Parts: sequence; C-alpha cells; structure tokens
Amino acid sequence: MIVDERMRTYINSLDMGNTQFLEELEQYAIRERVPIIRREMQSFIKMFLAVNRPKRILEVGTAIGFSTLLMCEYGPADVQITTIENYEKRIPLAKENFRKAGQESKITLLEGDATKILAGLSGSYDLIFMDAAKGQYIHWLPDVIRLLKKGGVLLSDNVLQDGNLIESHYIVERRDRTIYKRMREYLYQLKHDPLLETSILPLGDGVTVSVKKEEIEWENH
Repeated sequence: MIVDERMRTYINSLDMGNTQFLEELEQYAIRERVPIIRREMQSFIKMFLAVNRPKRILEVGTAIGFSTLLMCEYGPADVQITTIENYEKRIPLAKENFRKAGQESKITLLEGDATKILAGLSGSYDLIFMDAAKGQYIHWLPDVIRLLKKGGVLLSDNVLQDGNLIESHYIVERRDRTIYKRMREYLYQLKHDPLLETSILPLGDGVTVSVKKEEIEWENH
C-alpha cells in the first residue's frame, strides 16, 4: 500500500461512479478476481480524457475490456482504440463485453504476444495505456515511444508494485525480484530518456505520465 488506506477510501467515496454497464462489469471483475484498474485510476483516466481528448488510443492489456470501455465511454465520440491481449481465456469475454456495450465499431482487438504485435504496428497514437505484464514494460518501451506521436502521452499503470520498489533487493521475495529489477529499470528509463518528460505519481498502485517531447533540447552540447 503506497497511499494510506483511510485516505484512499475517503477519496473514492466521493467518486460519482461510471455507467451502469461499467459498474456491473467492475463488480464481475471483483467477484472473479480479474485485475482491472483501481477506482482512483479510473477517475484519473476520466479526467485525463476530458482534458486531452485523444482520438487514437493504443492499450496494451485488454483483460475483459473494462478500461477499454471506460476510455470509449469517456473519450471523444470519434475515439478509436486498438487494444492488445494475449490471454486466450479473456479474449472472448472482452469481445462479448464490447458487443454488449455497443462499442465494437470503436475498438480493434489484436490477439497475441504484445512484443510481436507492437513491433508490427505503424502510425502514431495520441495516448498509449500500458497495463499488462509489468516485467515486459521495459522491453516494450522502444516500440511504444516509436508509436507515440509528438506531444502524445504514455500512461503506465502499477509501476510502484505496492511499494515494493523502495525496499532493498534482499527483502523482496525471490519470485518477485525479476519484476522488481525490471520495473526499477523502466522507471529510470522513463525519467532519463531525452524523448520523454515523465512524472511518477503515487496513485493507486503507482502510475507514470510520460509526454513525448515536441523537440529535444540539448543543454550545453
């Protein structure tokens, strides 16, 4: 836990919620233990969509389609979302949820390994939302930066790993050390890449907001 639980509960108690379909889908995800974005992240994304109005969105990690549909519902009317999912059991559920929500025309679901799919994509996106295998973020970053338009935003969720990233390497359980190492590398890269301006926020399980710079300013070079 990176934010005091009482504070998080209070803030979330002020939230007005989502559409009925999204509320029901969230309850399904909780019952079935399907990981979806936390309530405070939902609120942040809705605010971000209201400010930036991105029309072309790339999402890495569909799951059952909750965040995809949230961005459809609260994004511009003409938004187009390309979303990638590799877990075969969740793909039919996502497709069915897209159909039930009446949003199929706005969504392109790409099935398979994100590493291969990202490498094969072209064009540019206003917003890229990363919410998949956390240990792979660092490997996907070069293609993600390539696909992000200048001035576009990269949102990366669950980057602070419930606070584990600030712990000593020796305290982290052995099974979690690979993700621990790769996520620390990812955050370092986001903060030091000359193409990006990044802020790390203690929101939910941690989120980064990275903007692809219009121009790179080389000081003293």
